[in-house]
Amino acid sequence: MELAAMASAAVPGLSPTGVAGSPDDAADFDAALLIDDAGRRWRVRSPKHLEASMRLETELLVLRTFVPAVRAELPFALPYVAGTVRQGDLCTFVYSHLPGTIRSIDSLVTSGRSVAADIGRAMAAIHAIPRELVTSADLPSYTANEFRQRRLNELDQAATTGKIPSILLRRWEHALEDVSLWRFKPTVVHGDLHEDNILLSGERVSAVTGWTDLRVGDPADDFAWLVAANDPRLTENVHAAYLASSKDPEDPHLIRRAALSAEFALAQWLVRGVAAENSVMVDEAVEMLGTLEEDVRAQEASDRRADEARAAEARASEARASEARAAEARAAEARAAAAAAAVQPAAKVTVVPIAPDTAPVVSGAAADGTAAGSGSAASAPRTVTPAGRGVAKPNRAPSLRAESVSGKGPQTGTDRNAGASPDGADHASTSRDEDADATGGDAAGTETTAIPLTPVPDK
Repeated sequence: MELAAMASAAVPGLSPTGVAGSPDDAADFDAALLIDDAGRRWRVRSPKHLEASMRLETELLVLRTFVPAVRAELPFALPYVAGTVRQGDLCTFVYSHLPGTIRSIDSLVTSGRSVAADIGRAMAAIHAIPRELVTSADLPSYTANEFRQRRLNELDQAATTGKIPSILLRRWEHALEDVSLWRFKPTVVHGDLHEDNILLSGERVSAVTGWTDLRVGDPADDFAWLVAANDPRLTENVHAAYLASSKDPEDPHLIRRAALSAEFALAQWLVRGVAAENSVMVDEAVEMLGTLEEDVRAQEASDRRADEARAAEARASEARASEARAAEARAAEARAAAAAAAVQPAAKVTVVPIAPDTAPVVSGAAADGTAAGSGSAASAPRTVTPAGRGVAKPNRAPSLRAESVSGKGPQTGTDRNAGASPDGADHASTSRDEDADATGGDAAGTETTAIPLTPVPDK
């Protein structure tokens, strides 16, 4: 009722007939929704301290900067300031009614992809607002490096409270020292975007409120509330629609910085509570930081187990690969050995002629090499007959050398009859008769001895 009275003082002619509470930043503002006698709706925001009042005055400057041409480019409505009323150093604002209703974060999670997609498009439209609009209004503007340095200073300030768990301090410090993580393109940032400042009509974003922290900075800050909702599907759907609507290249580290921003918001809340000497805020911040510490430790333990499992799998995979390479090497050696064996010459076989039991007797023509009465140099045929056995045929002909024992010189020739007949002495007798007839019987008294067969050794 106090807010309704203040609204009547801020807007002449406003006669409230109904009032209800309105979600807002409880530490900074009191807020209410009013209905007047004409059925119109109004929103009242009253600051609780000087800093909150200054934020409302900044929002008034921002909304005045959003001229009709700029508002026409945005896919959602912006509030108008209908009037203000000052009480001491604090100034209360009354805003015109905006279409749509506020939904809880749980409702947004279950609303489906279409709602998430429209939120993503609305965020892309905010980040596409010309930066000159913000800088010309003398609102904060940071480069990427300036923004990182500002966070480092805030971290140092939070560390002085002595209430930040050491694991969180190290986590944030390491992230802020990773320069590659903070290479982003600064854009216009809403600065206080969350479910209480988004009005929905059906599945569309109808209006966006809460423009007290407009600045040029890191676009990841506007995603922090989505990450804090702890529902990856909502974040992924909003981010996908955001990328589809944005004209800027994708920032690969945006969601990670958004997670850091959501965590760091707890430290900022703690610092504010300590500065305001508000024990309730401090206790809330300490409790939330403790919960975050437990979550981080659990996540790090899970990551270590996952790393160890991956390392073990990598070692096992390398062992299997090494075994496979060794098996392949052995198979290759076996194939090479088989190929080498296929092209090697067959083993040599040495044939040793069978020696006769007794020295053979050779009968034939006269050893002087001249046929009696013929005048020819042709040698008479000879027959070599082992005593009492046939002649075995060798695999190859051995080299033979014969010498005459008659004292009239050597005689060579081919024994055409050697081994021709296995019948022994009968054939030898026949041969002697034939030789005698051919030579006139002069060779009957000539005796010749054959040299035993001697195998030639393999070279």
